Amino acid sequence: MVRLLPTIHSPADLKKLTPKELDQLAVEVREELCQLAATRTAHFASNLGVVELTLALHTSFDFGRDRLIWDTGHQVYAHKMVTGRFDRFQTMRAKGGLMGYPNPAESEYDMLMTGHAGCSVSTALGLRCGDDQLRPDDRRYVVAVVGDGAFSCGTIFEAMNNAGGLKKNLLVVLNDNKMSICPRVGGLAESLDRLRMATFYTGLKTEVQKMLARMPVIGDPVERFISQMKDAIKAGLLGGMLFENLGFRYIGPVDGHNIRQLQKYFAMVRQFQGPVLLHVVTEKGHGFQPAAEDPTTFHSPAPFHRENGTVVPIRKSATQPSFTQRVRDAVLDRMRADPTVAIITAAMCQGTMLEPIREELQNRFFDVGICESHAVAFAAGLAKVGMRPIVDIYSTFMQRAYDQIFQEVALQNLPVVLLLDRAGLVGPDGPTHHGAFDLTYLRPLPNMTVLAPGDAADVGPMVAWALQHDGPVAIRYPKAPAETVDRPIAPVELGRAETIRWGADGVLIACGATLATCDEAVRRLAADGIDFGLINARFVKPLDTATLLRAVADAPRTVIVEEGALMGGFGSAVLESASLAGVDAGRVTRLGIPDQFIEHGARAELLAQLGLDAQSIAETCRNEIATTCQTTADPRSNPHAAQ
Repeated sequence: MVRLLPTIHSPADLKKLTPKELDQLAVEVREELCQLAATRTAHFASNLGVVELTLALHTSFDFGRDRLIWDTGHQVYAHKMVTGRFDRFQTMRAKGGLMGYPNPAESEYDMLMTGHAGCSVSTALGLRCGDDQLRPDDRRYVVAVVGDGAFSCGTIFEAMNNAGGLKKNLLVVLNDNKMSICPRVGGLAESLDRLRMATFYTGLKTEVQKMLARMPVIGDPVERFISQMKDAIKAGLLGGMLFENLGFRYIGPVDGHNIRQLQKYFAMVRQFQGPVLLHVVTEKGHGFQPAAEDPTTFHSPAPFHRENGTVVPIRKSATQPSFTQRVRDAVLDRMRADPTVAIITAAMCQGTMLEPIREELQNRFFDVGICESHAVAFAAGLAKVGMRPIVDIYSTFMQRAYDQIFQEVALQNLPVVLLLDRAGLVGPDGPTHHGAFDLTYLRPLPNMTVLAPGDAADVGPMVAWALQHDGPVAIRYPKAPAETVDRPIAPVELGRAETIRWGADGVLIACGATLATCDEAVRRLAADGIDFGLINARFVKPLDTATLLRAVADAPRTVIVEEGALMGGFGSAVLESASLAGVDAGRVTRLGIPDQFIEHGARAELLAQLGLDAQSIAETCRNEIATTCQTTADPRSNPHAAQ
């Protein structure tokens, strides 16, 4: 059998295929997904579930002209294969390769770089209104594909309310697979389940499909009548659909794995005026039985290969427990000891490794869905009545709750603990997911205390300290193994850094998990006869100004290392404190993430690229010492020597 995928150079090639060939192409797409999953972690189950939907979309619309927004963007792998990128598909998520999310720099078929959930309907409506203003005679269709997990985002309903009022032509495809990363939660999920499972409507849907199949011309008056009749009966049956009350014509549910049926429905909805919501039912992991049976595990699985129909993980060398696991264990210990401690996550139970807490202490575990703003405001309510809530959300997603962190938590000075997982560089997920900005956005908030554990030994004491502190606390940590630096462990005290050693040639100040890397750099320098000290900052706010400014003032060179944005980050805080104290900071060098978005790649590759690995840090220290020696030797270039 001739392979079809290598012949698909653009969506125009899809339209030349027969229905049977499209089915074959779907099989080939899934095989490519399996081959990718054998080489690196990738979003797997979600992409298996949208193969037919992707093919139906591209054979029903012309997204060279029409507009397509994916929400969330991690379900675009099949889309990338059929939009001219198949020859590079196996580079997905590798440094220099294809991004695991839509990327306009790669293709005209990627409208926006979408890595967060919930914004697709808003941007799609903006595209629609912009086209209507600028190109009123050039009709283009605008389509947003939204997963049912993302549908819990409040922004979705804000946008639908606006779209319903404007009555603009807009198609929202609700991709309903009963999942976000973990099984979806909440009243909307139950409503969608009732829609799909209502016995009377299921029978009605079958009859409508039979009648549609007998109609040679899509969009004729009879079909429109049937659709309207179906909608009316359904609205009466279910007591008025939420979507229809928002001004959307609701159609579905439709089998999301039947390409020809999807094509018919896409042709039909193009005839309607105003916003339409097409409810498409898919199976996450479809076509690969292990993923279909366990879509949570196979959301982004470790590399594996297949043997006799079974999945065999590709073994990796053993690594130390991650910061995520260490934090989870510390939280579980505190929850066992203190019945007032509760934990909240936003559809990230698996990523934050909270399953043991969910199983053991389910009455104090809350998964609110992809609703970060709600999660933080909910925590504020818990704290106000005497609970000790923890909000465990990735750094990049905590940004979505910034107003609630300000208004409901910091302004009220409530004892809410924010755990910012995935702080710093997250590797293959790329710029939408790097947790680069948390220190910059948290530092300015009054009442906020910000900590960053240097290693595994810091984690437990910091979690315990945060839960007894009378005010809001944020703890940030990376997606990385939690190493342990050998030293006498100092207790965690408010605003106190940990001085591991002083050095005659300079001092490294490590912010957070850069501690182990800085320790290795100090060892490399010592091997060359260079004596550098090491400070574990621990607190980003408040700073240990006595310790840190002593290093700035007295050390021949001070190098500050942080895995976060340099602009407004930890190093900036040190420089601000030096300025306020009148301390000369001219011998301070800051290493961190520059003022740019960092592309995807392996975490180790990105750290080396930014000069944040041990070898690069040691080299920076050597260069700074050399510069200091040259400056000291030439009084004309050293104002201190001239004094």
